[in-house]
Amino acid sequence: MKSLLSIFTYSVMALFIFSCSSKTTAEEITEEIADNGTEDDNPPNILLIIADDMGLDATPNYPIGSIKPNMPNLEGLMANGIKFNNVWVNPLCSPTRATMLTGKYGTQIGITRVAQTLVSSEHILQNDMSNYNTALIGKWHLSTDASQPTTMGIDYFAGILNGTVQDYYNWSLVENSNSATSTEYVTSKLTDLSIDWVNAQNDPWFLWLAYNAPHTPFHVPPSNLHSQGDLPIDQASIDANPLPYFLAALEAMDSEIGRLLGAMSAEVRDNTVIIFIGDNGSPNQVAQEYDRSRAKGSIYQGGINVPMVLSGQGITRTNIEENSIINATDLYNTILELSGNSTNSNTDSKSFKNVLTDSGVGSREYAFSEVSYDDDTLDYTVRSATYKYMLFRNGTEALYNLDLDPLEITNLLDNTLSEAEMEIYNELTSELQEIVN
Repeated sequence: MKSLLSIFTYSVMALFIFSCSSKTTAEEITEEIADNGTEDDNPPNILLIIADDMGLDATPNYPIGSIKPNMPNLEGLMANGIKFNNVWVNPLCSPTRATMLTGKYGTQIGITRVAQTLVSSEHILQNDMSNYNTALIGKWHLSTDASQPTTMGIDYFAGILNGTVQDYYNWSLVENSNSATSTEYVTSKLTDLSIDWVNAQNDPWFLWLAYNAPHTPFHVPPSNLHSQGDLPIDQASIDANPLPYFLAALEAMDSEIGRLLGAMSAEVRDNTVIIFIGDNGSPNQVAQEYDRSRAKGSIYQGGINVPMVLSGQGITRTNIEENSIINATDLYNTILELSGNSTNSNTDSKSFKNVLTDSGVGSREYAFSEVSYDDDTLDYTVRSATYKYMLFRNGTEALYNLDLDPLEITNLLDNTLSEAEMEIYNELTSELQEIVN
């Protein structure tokens, strides 16, 4: 916050300039005063919330999927911010988290499937945010080394090292390298830890809150956190119809997000940017509209096209749908820009900060995703604004017009391509080769 003296000094300067120049308008001076020093004096807090296994089909206000969870807090963020339609991640959780953390494609850092370890010497986002207190609360899943998050530069870590918990009510909580058994409901405990950490901050902060909900095991959350009714708790009932349990976990997460935001003072809340994103598509047991083989784990849209919402401080566009192409890598430089830091050119990240305040197009022309298998073969995909190309590990290919065919039913390569389609095919295959080589 600027001091009264600095405001007075700058106001006098502004009046002097205005009196000496007929070309400078009062409106321009007002804008300059408003902009001068604001970001440096009071940089925003940044809250990044990651949902685990939440695809578009499980997200309110997206056209895919007919059965939606009740998530009023997420819908409130949408109403007061921007809902992104064309966000690509990796189809599995570890690679997506690694690309967010490093700003680099999985092929660049060796994380293209689960159970791979992120090299501890890798430069991560928090290293470029020295003016912020940083925390990562929740799911890590980039190594089994409990000390790795803090060793890599995160100030505080508390959460889950593995990809999931065996039981949402009995699990291993790691806090700054120390492990203990927790019998508190995971989603609620991660929220408690987040509230405590946020309330302890006196400086600008960046909180990476990685819920493991709604990842399996499907379960019954506390009844006060969801609206799915009295669900049977036996495994046979869960296995027979897992969707309401999946939705209940999402609703419980939304309730706890509301509790976290409600625990902030008005001043802190007003100065916080909130980013909500899914890490990959919905699991095949609960996928809606997408074929089971084209959900989580696949490079089809059901595996990699996820919800993302931005709301809060400095985001002037509200209740807006944004169609710019975004990669998970792009959070890296966008967050740096939002925090007032310089972007990192040694990444695959392209900041989309400009679309948060105006209706311009984002800077990314192509999105990319990949997934590898145990034999180290990979599936790759790249897209432009309209078309998507896929190269599978067995050498087969696919080309789709996503505007006309969002569920990827008609492979254009099954028929002779028109001249225009052939140009698009060549363009996308060339871009893919440039990325992976």
